[in-house]
Amino acid sequence: MLCAHDAHIFNLQAKFLNARKLPELDALERIVELGAAWLDVHVACQVTMPKGGSYPVYVITLGNSSPDVPAVGYFGGVHGLERIGAEVVMAYLHSLVMRLQWDSTLHKQLESLRLVFMPIVNPGGLALGTRANPNGVDLMRNAPVQATESVPFLVGGQRFSAGLPWYRGLENQAMEAENQAVCAVVTQELLARSFSVSVDCHSGFGVRDRIWFPFAHQRAPMTHLAELRALKNIFVQSNSHHRYVIEPQSLQYLAHGDVWDYLYLQACTMPERIFLPLTLEMGSWLWVKKNPRQLFSRHGIFNPLIAHRQQRVLRQHQLFLDFLARAASGHKLWLPTEQTRAALHAQALQHWY
Repeated sequence: MLCAHDAHIFNLQAKFLNARKLPELDALERIVELGAAWLDVHVACQVTMPKGGSYPVYVITLGNSSPDVPAVGYFGGVHGLERIGAEVVMAYLHSLVMRLQWDSTLHKQLESLRLVFMPIVNPGGLALGTRANPNGVDLMRNAPVQATESVPFLVGGQRFSAGLPWYRGLENQAMEAENQAVCAVVTQELLARSFSVSVDCHSGFGVRDRIWFPFAHQRAPMTHLAELRALKNIFVQSNSHHRYVIEPQSLQYLAHGDVWDYLYLQACTMPERIFLPLTLEMGSWLWVKKNPRQLFSRHGIFNPLIAHRQQRVLRQHQLFLDFLARAASGHKLWLPTEQTRAALHAQALQHWY
C-alpha cells in the first residue's frame, strides 16, 4: 500500500508521463523518495511542451516553517543548457537527505532554519537542450526591470525574436510561468522572513567561479552592500583558500530583465526585511580549456563532460551551499550593527566600486 507521500509522487509521475523522460527530473524524484520523511514537496507550475506533454517544476522544503526563522533558497536549472547548475543543487539536497538519517546536528540546525529548493526551474529548456524555456524566452531576461544604461548587444536582453538567444519576451506581457513560480516561492518562503538569502546556480562565464550579487540592471550599489561585505568577510575568514571571485554582476556586464534584481527591489520595499540574492556562476570556459573538444558540443560549452571533472565540480561547491545555511542560522552574530555599518559600507564601496 502506498503512503500518502508516495501516492502523491506516483500521481505526479503519472500526470507528466506523456512528456519525454528527463534524467535530472528522474534523479530529483528519487531524492524526494529517499527524503520522504523530512521533505515537503509540491509542484509550483506545469511547463507545457510544444509537441505535447508537460513537466513539473518542483518546490522542496525542509526545516522549520515558522516565519520567525531565517531561510535559504537554492535554485538551479534556470537555463536549460546549464545542466550542471541543477546537478549542483540536487547534489546538495541529496547530501542533506543522507545526513538526516544520522546527523543529529543537522536536525538541530533545521529546528531554527528553513531550506527551500527549486533545483529545476526550467525543465522544458533542459528537455529541449536550450538556454530558453519552451516559449523561447530567457528566464533571466524576462523580469520587468529595465537597465539604466546601455547593455551588450543581444547578450543584455533583446525583443527582436524568440529565434535569437537572450529573448526577453513581448513587452508589457506577464512573466513566463516558470518565473512567476520562482517569484511566488521567493515571496512566500523568503521575503516573508526578517532574514533570507538565496543562490541561483549557473555556468558559462569565464574561467573563474564567481559569486554575483545585485545589481545586473545598474551600476549603483545595492542597499544592503554592508551586509554583503559582512557575508563575504565571514566566508573568507572561514575558507581562506577559496577560489571564488565575489562581486556585483554589474562589474562584468549589465542586462535587462534580471529576476533577482526584480525580487531584490521588491524586498527593499520592506525595510524590516533583509534578502540577499546571490548567483553562483561557474566558469565553464576552464572546462573547455582543459578539453577543447567540448567546443563541438552545445552542452560542452556549459557543462563538464568528463566524469571525474563533473564529480569534482559537484563536490567543490557543496561547501559554499552549506556555508549559506550556516550563515543564515547565525546571521544575528555577523550582520552589521549600527556601529559597524558605515565602516563596512565604505569598505565595500572601495573594494567593488
